[in-house]
Amino acid sequence: MAITVTIRDDRAFTLSWSEATGAIGDSVTVLPIVVSVAVLTDLSLALMLVWFGVFQIVWGFYYRAPISVEPMKAVAALVIAGSITTGELLVAGLLLAVVLLAIGTTGSLERFGQYIGSPVVRGIQFGVALVLVETGIRLSSTNLQLAALAAVVATVLIVLGYWNMSGFVVLLLGGALAVLSTGLPSPSFPPTDSMALFGPGNLTLPALEAAVAQLAMTLGNAALATSVLLADYFDRDVSADELSTSMGLMNLAAIPFGALPMCHGSGGVAGKYAFGARTVGANVILGLGYISVALLAVGIITAYPVAMLGVILALIALQLGRTSIEKADEYPLVIGIGILGLLVNLGVAFVVGIVVHLFVRRYELW
Repeated sequence: MAITVTIRDDRAFTLSWSEATGAIGDSVTVLPIVVSVAVLTDLSLALMLVWFGVFQIVWGFYYRAPISVEPMKAVAALVIAGSITTGELLVAGLLLAVVLLAIGTTGSLERFGQYIGSPVVRGIQFGVALVLVETGIRLSSTNLQLAALAAVVATVLIVLGYWNMSGFVVLLLGGALAVLSTGLPSPSFPPTDSMALFGPGNLTLPALEAAVAQLAMTLGNAALATSVLLADYFDRDVSADELSTSMGLMNLAAIPFGALPMCHGSGGVAGKYAFGARTVGANVILGLGYISVALLAVGIITAYPVAMLGVILALIALQLGRTSIEKADEYPLVIGIGILGLLVNLGVAFVVGIVVHLFVRRYELW
């Protein structure tokens, strides 16, 4: 059974099983990182989930497509690793918000995009896919038995022709295991003591370095690559500058009130598409789901077996990697950028890819 509602430009959003399974494809790029940040910093898991839920709905309706809202992975990885403090993480996020808003409102990324080239964007997509595979393997290795169980369940469903259900069923299975270990949770409101955990003293060199590293990745993956995927998957003409502007706005609005720095991302868009999302309905379902979990079931999320999330990440990576290769023309450059992104980081791969692409184009090497 599906409920369909028509919105502006004759685009409809549907509340259906496929939209629900598609929503899962985005959530598994978010939950492992958000849970890790909540455990290792002073940020509240409930507050972070509320903000992710709010902006899933806001940007879904604004762009009229199953767009993603994800953590800024580079800065999140640095705070998880202990390279920056919680305050430095939030300051880096606010700096990025200002820069992204300036880039988007002036149309700078659209002009800059002509020097980047499609192979560089596809290479970043491929790099994200490889990073997701690596993350999935690492998470799965925390409990090989549970990972094997999830892999078997997903494989059986895929072989039977139920690709869209595979991630959803694995997530439900993991949730059931979490409930068995914690019991049914009690409703609670998000705390407010994790708001405004930063000040002028957090404007440090590590915070600036984190912001620069994240910026390169955000422009390549969250703006340019996401813009391309929205056109590939959903026939939506959303410019990279529009995405840059929306990322700036949401972080300026939410970071002072307990949010983790957020961005759009090609991984989440690919995840939604891979598991069945085709309309804004996936964003509505996921947004309400995040908010409900924040109010009712935070304990289940903290106890969720991340090894099973790792398997779902691998499924998403396969979808994204296949898309980046199928849509590519200059395979050596695309693959090289992706591997460099995995071995070094996506920011460096983005910059090196631009230089190589301009060199190749100038001398017409292929």
